[in-house]
Amino acid sequence: MSDTIQSNQIVSLPQAGSGPKYRRVADAIQSAIRSGDLAAGDRLPPVRELAWSLGITPGTVARAYTVLTDAGHAVAEVGRGTFVAPRANGHNGPTRDYVTAPKRDGKTSLVTPQLPDLGQIALLRSTLARVGDAAPERLLRYPTRDAYRPLREAAVHWLRTIPLGHVTESDVVLVNGAQNGLGVILQTILRGPTPTILVEDMAYPGFRRAAELLRTDAIGLPSDDNGICPDALERVARDTRAQVLCTSPDVHNPTLLSTPSHRRRAISEVCRALDLQIIEDDCYRRTDMTAPSYRILAPERTWHVASISKVLTPALRVGFAIAPPGRGQDLRQTAEYGFFGLAQPLAEICEQILTDPQTEAIVASIRAHMAEYVRVAVNALGTHNLTWHEDVPFLWLPLPQGWRAASFCRAAEERDIQIRSADEFALRDGRAPHAVRIAVNAQIPLHQFESAMTQLRDLLEHPPEQISI
Repeated sequence: MSDTIQSNQIVSLPQAGSGPKYRRVADAIQSAIRSGDLAAGDRLPPVRELAWSLGITPGTVARAYTVLTDAGHAVAEVGRGTFVAPRANGHNGPTRDYVTAPKRDGKTSLVTPQLPDLGQIALLRSTLARVGDAAPERLLRYPTRDAYRPLREAAVHWLRTIPLGHVTESDVVLVNGAQNGLGVILQTILRGPTPTILVEDMAYPGFRRAAELLRTDAIGLPSDDNGICPDALERVARDTRAQVLCTSPDVHNPTLLSTPSHRRRAISEVCRALDLQIIEDDCYRRTDMTAPSYRILAPERTWHVASISKVLTPALRVGFAIAPPGRGQDLRQTAEYGFFGLAQPLAEICEQILTDPQTEAIVASIRAHMAEYVRVAVNALGTHNLTWHEDVPFLWLPLPQGWRAASFCRAAEERDIQIRSADEFALRDGRAPHAVRIAVNAQIPLHQFESAMTQLRDLLEHPPEQISI
């Protein structure tokens, strides 16, 4: 390779080096940026011109430019070319621009929480490139159990801030997202032709759907301000001979209720007395929780489910199912019988992301950014009976007199705002309160989100003259 000069830019490229050619080109340009030979705003040579000068294919140069733009070192402008990215805080480094999602069907979707991009896209793209450059023979083999060990160890480290008690990598089974983990756990522990699971009267719909897939009955339990009522749990469990309690004690979805320590202890005692297994869903993780998990209170019967979907990205579909001590082999066998394990490249990508020094800072930034949206919602709707927490990307809103959930959702949609009715969280034969769940969508500008909150406030303050029935 030789030097090439274009528009007062000098890119020195090595004659030899390790790694693929596109990576050497990208590294050389990045080195020129660090040294100051290329300044912010400088235009990089056109792809074909640089390829001709270096004696390589245009595709190789184009891939190098993609690496640079994905990492935030360059910016591609349609019709103009590729330029050195502006400096951030005096240094060239990855930029963290928000992904702005267009409206869906012309409506602002507040149905499912949407995370902003605060660096995870660039991190994911660079990780994908590194894994793609790995030893090719790894892409032609069935993965072994030992091949997943690095990710299991990374998962243990990732979950270290949750009060789970002693967890080893042998307790962790890798699954395709938390919903898959829930199904794998139920397959492992349910017995008999017509098993029964217990959930809150208002609960995460995934519990019900997993039960339906396994031809299992799901029975609802009443709750109060502290969570599941222990007396009702004991009565219903005895009457139905239920085998499993499925619950989200830290952040109940959709009400945001958090079960305090004394209630968790009472529930644990009932489960132990009746030999109920516990599945603890911890996908919405709060940073200020101090109550012990069920895995601490009843470790011999608690199965824990977590994922990276709600705090980093839902795109990877990677989750962690944690078995009680000594039951890891049973859970792993179910997963292997069902799908042989995660795809090996996916496992490597996730392991590198979880161990990357940037990741925890990115997660903290995402939480802080989502909290801004929550505060905007509270400012707009706080005079109503709103339940919220800055760590949780949705809000629970019981409706004032004059509104029913279905009619309120229809009225919101007429104003191009989509939200979820409480009915979607009730069992099929259960009753739901007149309430709605409002998700934080941080992929739309904050002012657009604020406008949606203002519209909802106006609806709350002007109920219809007649209640829909």
